[in-house]
Amino acid sequence: MATPTTAPPPTALPSIPALSTYRHSSTDASKRWAVENPATGKALTTVQSGDEATVDAAPARDARLFDCGFLVAAFRYFGALVAKLPSQFYDRGSLYCTVHHEPFGVCAGILPFNWPPIHAGGQAGPGPRRREHLHPQAGGAGAAGGEPDLRDRGRGAPERRGAVRARPRPGGPRGPRLVAHPLVRRVSFTGSTANGTAVARGASATLTPAALELGGKNALVVFDDADMHAAVRAALEGGFFNKGKACTATSRMLVQRGTMYDGFVERLAAGVRRIKVGDGMDPGTHVGPQVSRAQQARLLEFIEVGKQEGARVAAQAELPTDPESKGGFFVPPTLFVDVREDMRVAKEEMFGPIVTVMPFDTFEDAVRITNSVEYGLVSVVFTQDQLKANRFVRAVEVGMVWVNNFVRNVLGTPFGGVKYSGYGREHTIETLYEWTQPKAVHSLSGIGKAMEWRGVNDIFGVSGSNVVE
Repeated sequence: MATPTTAPPPTALPSIPALSTYRHSSTDASKRWAVENPATGKALTTVQSGDEATVDAAPARDARLFDCGFLVAAFRYFGALVAKLPSQFYDRGSLYCTVHHEPFGVCAGILPFNWPPIHAGGQAGPGPRRREHLHPQAGGAGAAGGEPDLRDRGRGAPERRGAVRARPRPGGPRGPRLVAHPLVRRVSFTGSTANGTAVARGASATLTPAALELGGKNALVVFDDADMHAAVRAALEGGFFNKGKACTATSRMLVQRGTMYDGFVERLAAGVRRIKVGDGMDPGTHVGPQVSRAQQARLLEFIEVGKQEGARVAAQAELPTDPESKGGFFVPPTLFVDVREDMRVAKEEMFGPIVTVMPFDTFEDAVRITNSVEYGLVSVVFTQDQLKANRFVRAVEVGMVWVNNFVRNVLGTPFGGVKYSGYGREHTIETLYEWTQPKAVHSLSGIGKAMEWRGVNDIFGVSGSNVVE
């Protein structure tokens, strides 16, 4: 949890400064917020906040910086892809045309609190951009804060000011301020749909293009001919890995009635009860605490809402009972059954370890329920009928589909969604095209004659000999 504070941090706690191009910024060191250990509720570290003056000064300073090498080892994949962005050449007889791809300039990346280093690589890695501002949320600042502490020392070059800045944020006005800054040329945002809408609105004030990787209410669909064992394993992973805090989490399980439904629910419920909840620092823990007390309260409220709407709790994991965990932000992994499509738990992104199981009868029902929510990020289907799987893939309104497996990504394939799950793609060569601006150059080839306006010939003559001095 991030709690704003103006008091100097305890000397025993490490402190993460606001970073400025691999170096500490001049932000007032007294403006810090505390980051609490969500497993104990105790202070873990403090993070220095970038103020408005820091945000205003950074793009102006970065706009004066130009040549920038690709980011180091963690970004080698995108560094290699740059070689696959050649200039296109078109021969049109009298004209030679080439298309170059140029960097935007200063770009801003706003990161969520789940997996901030991974998102930092996804947003800062793609391609030949000039300068990158990473803006991690407070809950993930401890992980992302060290990301930019890299120096460009390649091939014996002296340390120089580089291409990545991190500006941790506890919330408030500085994110929108950075997005709408006139010198920020491109924005990348990963987070909730509500916040992504605000980012897009702020960026539109300066006609700044934005890539939005937003939420999901993803369905895992199990037909009656599926491998039940494999489907249950995927359902347990899809609903509860990373505490359910993943845009790709499959919090909706749609299971066909008949020979599959009862056995699937029974096995999944048994798995949920065996989940070990505890401190994330314990290697035996399966599901750790939520990132903040506010997230904990929100998810506990969703569990109560599900009960009030008529859903039945089929299984819950036990919470830790040791004294050290008493103040932790724990939420019990929960499995709801007897769920209807109109329930909040069935259609809203909860972003936590809460899953629902709904029955369906026909293929058409499965597709309709899958597409009934406002999101369109991921869908998972389990069936041993390949033709049925192919029909399902084509019918669902999502950006990614996994067939008989869950979230086994291949780097280089597009990652992103449709509808209210955002727009733009990550992790692929298309990302580089999105993060560069094409420039078309047209030159005379010297072969033949290019088309001219008739008025030029009338006034100056075909050969240009009638030019009036």
